[in-house]
Amino acid sequence: MRTKTALSLYLLLITAAWIAAAPADLGISPLVDTQGAAGGWWMLRRHAIYLSGLWSMGLMSLVMVLALRHPLLERPLGGMDQVYRLHKWAGIGAALAAIAHWGAKEGGGWIKDLWGRAGKPGRDAVWAWLTDSRGLAKDAGEWAFYLLLAMVALTLLTRLLPYRNWRVLHRAMPLLYLALVFHAVALTPLYLWASPLGALMVTLMLAGSAAALWSLAGWVGVRRNHAARIAHVQLLGQGADAPLEVTCAMPASWPGHRAGQFAFVRFDRGEGAHPFTIASADGLAESDAGEALLRLVIKPLGDYTRTLASRLRTGQRVDIEGPYGHFDGRGSARRQQVWVAAGVGITPFLALLEARQRGHVQPPGAQPVQMHYCTRDADRDPLLARLRQLCAGARPAVTLTVHSQAHGQRLSPRNLAGKDALDIWYCGPQGLGDALERHDARDWRLHRESFAMR
Repeated sequence: MRTKTALSLYLLLITAAWIAAAPADLGISPLVDTQGAAGGWWMLRRHAIYLSGLWSMGLMSLVMVLALRHPLLERPLGGMDQVYRLHKWAGIGAALAAIAHWGAKEGGGWIKDLWGRAGKPGRDAVWAWLTDSRGLAKDAGEWAFYLLLAMVALTLLTRLLPYRNWRVLHRAMPLLYLALVFHAVALTPLYLWASPLGALMVTLMLAGSAAALWSLAGWVGVRRNHAARIAHVQLLGQGADAPLEVTCAMPASWPGHRAGQFAFVRFDRGEGAHPFTIASADGLAESDAGEALLRLVIKPLGDYTRTLASRLRTGQRVDIEGPYGHFDGRGSARRQQVWVAAGVGITPFLALLEARQRGHVQPPGAQPVQMHYCTRDADRDPLLARLRQLCAGARPAVTLTVHSQAHGQRLSPRNLAGKDALDIWYCGPQGLGDALERHDARDWRLHRESFAMR
């Protein structure tokens, strides 16, 4: 909900600034005059070109800033997973606005075929020192448009391109953005620059350009990166789908973490960083050398994670950037706390449960919890024994209900309906999360971990 609200308010701000700068009557009435000149249609086309271009550039600027992974963005949006969600939808919105921009431009041929060129306004004046660059700016914008559509398509159709290749391609996005900035600066009319809209767009494009250059320099997340080492690697169970437990010895620079947070972890420089939830509470264990230990539980869900069991070795360096996230399992004292985990989504709850064990400082405001764990087969689940042990020792109490698919036990929103006002914390597959989100329960508050790299 915060993502939708933030995106809507952002576009509303740009639109309001454009309305303030546009002519009061917009110059589109009538669309076709008594002499058959389509002056209104030509002006409507011009307004559509400018407004769609402003939306696209504004959203692309937002994409660049969000890609910095700055911690200050987490709190207003509800966590870094929501920052990335906004990043994704801003990119999709930028592509849709770019399509509208291109369509409005090409619409000139349709107007000309129906009514001719009569009524077509002359070119708006632009910066004098960029007048001779109009052709180059148009070409740069057109090619950037095609590349933007290709990148967004490859991001959405994840199966078409392995993550490693997508990551290399995605690193070209800052260059693409800088080309679009040149296109916008060279072709935006002077009267828009002289308005509050101009000040807004200059601010957004300067911020986006600075973020793009920061990204090209490879400085994203560098201040929060920590060189750790692998202290222990263990397969939990047997078979190709057995999760891998990786314990990392952290350097003194590691600031610690809150239960439920995640980190970007890079085992291989060529592959890049992947987000993994931290599956242990902070400060529960140390190595023989006094290093803080951090545990990851990784399920083999993709090409990369399936190879980790054979590639990771004790003593190997691992770069860990973070911590990030606000999935803390807390809520209002007036509401029943409900935790729902499915599949690999159990990992943040393992950390939250460890933080509730005897001898650990209890999280402020912690309350009793009803926990639901959805698994394919409870008889073969390698994490279930640990989960039951942690729930049994949790204070305040955590009551566990297991839903085993192999035994015909499936969790649905109806299993939670009819209870008191709920704070629901969910982490797991998208389908169940969407079902919980769609459920019409006014007294539910759903906190959903929805992190995705693409």
